[in-house]
Amino acid sequence: MYFNFSADLTTVEPWSKSNWSQTDLPRLRKGMVGAQFWSAYVPCGRKHLDGVQTTMEQIDVIRRLAETYSSDLQLVTSVKGIREAHKVRKIASLIGVEGGHSLGNSLAVLRIFHSLGARYLTLTHTCDTLWAGCCSGLDSPENEHQGLSPFGLLVLRELNRLGMMVDLSHTSVKTMEDALNYTLAPVIFSHSCAYSLCTSLRNVPDHVLKLVALNDGIVMVSFYSYFISCNSTSTLEQVIAHINHIKNVAGEDHVGLGAGYDGINHTTKGLEDVSHYPQLLTSLMSNHSWTEEQIKKLAGNNLLRVFSKVEKVRDEWKEDGMKPVEDILMPLNKEPLLPNCTEGYNMT
Repeated sequence: MYFNFSADLTTVEPWSKSNWSQTDLPRLRKGMVGAQFWSAYVPCGRKHLDGVQTTMEQIDVIRRLAETYSSDLQLVTSVKGIREAHKVRKIASLIGVEGGHSLGNSLAVLRIFHSLGARYLTLTHTCDTLWAGCCSGLDSPENEHQGLSPFGLLVLRELNRLGMMVDLSHTSVKTMEDALNYTLAPVIFSHSCAYSLCTSLRNVPDHVLKLVALNDGIVMVSFYSYFISCNSTSTLEQVIAHINHIKNVAGEDHVGLGAGYDGINHTTKGLEDVSHYPQLLTSLMSNHSWTEEQIKKLAGNNLLRVFSKVEKVRDEWKEDGMKPVEDILMPLNKEPLLPNCTEGYNMT
């Protein structure tokens, strides 16, 4: 369906009637957004089917969006690119792949996604993969403590080598712990909140927040009400409480903003769409526990630091001659015409 992204979509159907529509160019400009991760997401139902193809089609949409609206958006793949876009007053547009099921259990596919511009991978979405456990365990609720398999550790190694950020939102606590103990580059939680304030399995426990600080990573606070208040409604003050909690437990260098707009249908009152970031930052400015420098970290400098260190690990490994991981998962089922032909694998 064609749409005009430079229009105010609050006045254009069907977006004006959708609880899932919170982004367009006028609102991005009003919200003074300098950089945006566009998520290449496909449902878990695509796993073992056409998930790889559908993810590539999503990446194609993102790239074409940036090209079509190039007077406002600039596709970037590096910290340098973000800074260059900012200098010319364009919105730096980055690509993230949200869900390890999009890889089709293939490190070659991960490398292809990187070559197309993806710069983070969320290890799971709402389904386990064969190599990483998710927080909801919809595939295997009896195995809610599943972490990273040996192949999962290889996925992390390849992400480190490529210079792609490891995103731990949606993962099980065991996967969080395994990743933080194994990765040599800082991680991100792209859209999560504090478990101590809302006991959603999508949120981050305090002991993991402390591990994130040791890793020099970042937890980016979502504005989805069910992660903020564990209810369908939430307030700006409750969002600030999550930001403050993460700041207090992990430190001012390890908290950021990851609203989740256009992927959530219950937004925080006062933060209904991308135009409302200034209200949040203004509210924090009025709080004497926040300095201007700390707010700059929250608004983007913390993420730039993490991304820079991920790139540094990549460059050091390249200088050391680190080679791509060649291991693959081989299907156990030898009948390719069966609908579940890729559900079982051996690593070779």
